[in-house]
Amino acid sequence: MANLRNIKDRISSIKNTQKITRAMKMVAAAKVKKAENMVKMSRPFTYELYRMFIMVYKEIGKSKFDEIKTKSAINNYPALLNARDVDTVGLVIISSNKGLAGAYSANIVRFTLNKIKELNADNKKVVLYLVGQKTLAPLKNAQKNLDFEIREVYTGILDDLNVSSAKIVAEDLAEDYVADRIDRIELITTRYINTMTYKVEEWTLLPALTPEEGQNKAREMKLNKFHRDEFDKEHNVEYEHHIKLESVMEFLPCPECVLQKIVPMYITNVIYQTMLEAQASELSSRMTAMSAATANADDMIKNLTVQYNKVRQEGITQELTEVIGASLAK
Repeated sequence: MANLRNIKDRISSIKNTQKITRAMKMVAAAKVKKAENMVKMSRPFTYELYRMFIMVYKEIGKSKFDEIKTKSAINNYPALLNARDVDTVGLVIISSNKGLAGAYSANIVRFTLNKIKELNADNKKVVLYLVGQKTLAPLKNAQKNLDFEIREVYTGILDDLNVSSAKIVAEDLAEDYVADRIDRIELITTRYINTMTYKVEEWTLLPALTPEEGQNKAREMKLNKFHRDEFDKEHNVEYEHHIKLESVMEFLPCPECVLQKIVPMYITNVIYQTMLEAQASELSSRMTAMSAATANADDMIKNLTVQYNKVRQEGITQELTEVIGASLAK
């Protein structure tokens, strides 16, 4: 009977856990739709801003600008666009604050560690900026074998994700870049594909393209970074129309003035886009993980129920045998 009680307690415990996993699956499913819509709505703007940035930047190649001094580093566009020899690379790792999302955080950590190994092998110093705390512990453990510094950890940003949150990260990165504490900034995020799929990717934020590289970039860009292939034909026609207008477009009062406004927007918006992509990927991963956990709980309950019935039947058979044996002994 003790064995029956144990099996019954296990079944009850698994059923309670299943209620939690089913509820978490439903919550994640409700949130992932909203996050997916946010990602899809923001991608066109992010791409058009990037395209406009390239267009203005290539115009700057026709003129020279002296380095300017501003109160905020993120407004110092000549220093931010200045490409230099790379000694220190800043990696911004976009993850999450919560677990129970399957292998989501583990995939990001694995990708990050491989990237750090490559940079260490190339004699580059690495500085990490962590957005989300789930990658903090495994990366701290990895410091025993790899050479990198964890400079900043942003834990509250993902709880209330908006452009202002992204601006906090952007200003810190710009300050370190302008002060020559880092020479290149790369973002490691998860690109949302659909509710079942995401992909860990690396986006280069700074330095931007040189004006010479930007000459044909706007024309050749296929939106592999921001998924132009997901847009409808109308967007593609509009894009071709923009290309035809590039040769006659004028920037007033001057390209430098426009660029000074666009650069902070470009940096902030790309960071914001990576956070939106990561948030949608995390929710889809959690929904999938909780769905699998709920299904596994069903299988465990069925197996334990069969086991419970077998043990119970064995007990009944044993009692009947004992009763019959006692009656025959009389």
